[in-house]
Amino acid sequence: MAKRKPSGFEQLAAMPWWIGILIGLIGYVAIRHGVGWYFASFNSPVLHGLGNTAASGIYAPLAWVLLIGCWIAAIVSFISRRRRRQLLDSQTGIDSLRKMSWQQFEQLAGEAFRRQGYAVEETGLGGADGGIDLILRKGGQTTLVQCKQWQNWQVGVKVAREMYGLLVHHKADAVKIVALGDYTSDARRFAQGKPIELIHGGELIATVRSLQKTRARAVSPLDTPLALSGSMVAGLLLIAGLSPSTPTAPLPVVVSPGVTRTTYRPRPPILPRPATAPTPHTRATIYVSDSQNDAELREWKKRNAESMKILEKTTKEMPLR
Repeated sequence: MAKRKPSGFEQLAAMPWWIGILIGLIGYVAIRHGVGWYFASFNSPVLHGLGNTAASGIYAPLAWVLLIGCWIAAIVSFISRRRRRQLLDSQTGIDSLRKMSWQQFEQLAGEAFRRQGYAVEETGLGGADGGIDLILRKGGQTTLVQCKQWQNWQVGVKVAREMYGLLVHHKADAVKIVALGDYTSDARRFAQGKPIELIHGGELIATVRSLQKTRARAVSPLDTPLALSGSMVAGLLLIAGLSPSTPTAPLPVVVSPGVTRTTYRPRPPILPRPATAPTPHTRATIYVSDSQNDAELREWKKRNAESMKILEKTTKEMPLR
């Protein structure tokens, strides 16, 4: 039965922990700040609107989810590396190797090659998936590794032939078969003159013991908890430095050359004016100057009387009901 394909989280957890820290930071910056900047570089008003929306922080939760997921994978990778180192350092002989599970046996072999300067990729593709448990890279050379924790029988020529076929198919440079027991004479004859190395249990435990003596040199500064926590703190400080302390201003509108766009400015609110009391209607008052003499006053009264007579003649009398 074929094994399932590992998820992205599992693949990231299988890498060195600092890669997860770096991918998380790059993904956060790209989603939180890069999306808005990218859409704002277009002349389209629609894309500009998307840029303004992204710059306002609508995608910030997605950026945090990606960052936290990558950093959790980095923590898993760090813990897994420490367990592998402890697994190798705790071996005492061939009997301790026999008590391992087949997964632990693969991890032990991978850690042994890692301490010898190889970049180790644990593929988990053993058995029906092609027989490749580890991929080693060093000095531009690629080596395929298969681990066999067989305790009661020897590794036969069939396994050696299968690995040689995988070497040709993947265009690798060499093949290593790591077994807890030994190999048949046919397998050894087939491997002669070919880039196939057969490692039996005695050689493996001798290599493990020699690597245990160089434990101090095997632990690098990146393998310490201080390096992991310091990287996370530095990443959070970088995020805090990129985050604006004030509300994000709208992005400038970019228009094509020769096109004039009127900037919209909101009108100030119209405040109601206080109601004023209506001005009472007053009759016009005619003032007669005291300087008028009697003759002018009599003339004015005469004209007024004549005007009243004309008005009475021209106005019809309204009948009474």
